[in-house]
Amino acid sequence: MNAQPQKKTRMTPEEYLEFERNSDIKHEYFAGDIFTMVGARKNHILIGANITAELVSKFAAGNSTCRVLPNDMRVKIQNDSGYAYPDISIACGDIEFEDNNFDTLMNPIIIIEILSKSTEAFDRGDKFAYYRLIPSLQEYILVSQKRHRIERFVRKDDGTWSMFLYEDIKQTMSMETIDCEVPLSVIYRWIEFDDADI
Repeated sequence: MNAQPQKKTRMTPEEYLEFERNSDIKHEYFAGDIFTMVGARKNHILIGANITAELVSKFAAGNSTCRVLPNDMRVKIQNDSGYAYPDISIACGDIEFEDNNFDTLMNPIIIIEILSKSTEAFDRGDKFAYYRLIPSLQEYILVSQKRHRIERFVRKDDGTWSMFLYEDIKQTMSMETIDCEVPLSVIYRWIEFDDADI
């Protein structure tokens, strides 16, 4: 699924969770407003599958404690600021959930969003601001589906963020937090850039 913010109605966090757990479709929640999620297109789905498959393979081969959680895993923003469904979340060690429903992750260390025309501004702006409230988050990665372009934001010790840019298909993206590298050629395998798919 691809998040496309569409304001629906205001709710408390408790009302949202009850509503969401009884809904046939997914919604994100930010500062009292909920947003309907819509289906993703081909490139978005393929990029997500490529990244997930590569990370699962690397984690399994290295006996890592890290786990890849695709876009059905809801993530909680701290201070009841929101709930989101990132395209990919990564958590390591003891994975923490909000309650015994085990459907809301509390401690992602990396969040990956695949950019779409309808969500790019939100993913770069307000959504990133919400994600920065998650104490465990160390890296935020934005993956373009209209060109070879990945932006990796890394939290520094002083709380500021550094940005690393990858735009060459021959480059390899390094995720230092989990000691893992993924070539852009793997991320963009089978991708044909087409504005109609964005």
